[in-house]
Amino acid sequence: MTLQLTSEQVWQAIEKELFAVIGMVTTRQEARTVGVVYVTQGRKLYVGTGKDTWKVRHIAGNPHVSVTIPIVKRIPFMPWVKIPAATITFSGVARVLPAAETSPELLRALFRDMADDPARLADSCLIEITPRGEFVTYGVGVSLMQMRDPAQARGRAAVA
Repeated sequence: MTLQLTSEQVWQAIEKELFAVIGMVTTRQEARTVGVVYVTQGRKLYVGTGKDTWKVRHIAGNPHVSVTIPIVKRIPFMPWVKIPAATITFSGVARVLPAAETSPELLRALFRDMADDPARLADSCLIEITPRGEFVTYGVGVSLMQMRDPAQARGRAAVA
């Protein structure tokens, strides 16, 4: 049985995290992944990066991406016990935005103090990711004991 989560529950979990893995396809049809730090705004994820990075080239060539957000799980007072991460996975559409065309608030959230450096921003851009379809989760909204049973730990929620 798949756990039926609400979109709001999943967005709350996404907003608490800051690291994701983006899957994309190169122009040669080769699969690639990259770890990124993100912020959320308006039900979208934003990543700050350099204009000349390979992830920008691949996304510009094919905007269809997958995103997986790992959520570290720990047993309080026993951090040495290894527990698999919970995950949120979804498909999305990404687009590359020039830093100059982005709000100062979003630039500050992504680049912090570097947002005040015009030279740094001139070499930077943002990747905006809009989730589509459904969120597929594992271990979100369940206890650590329930994570042991895949039938109880799996979840889905519509992207809204």
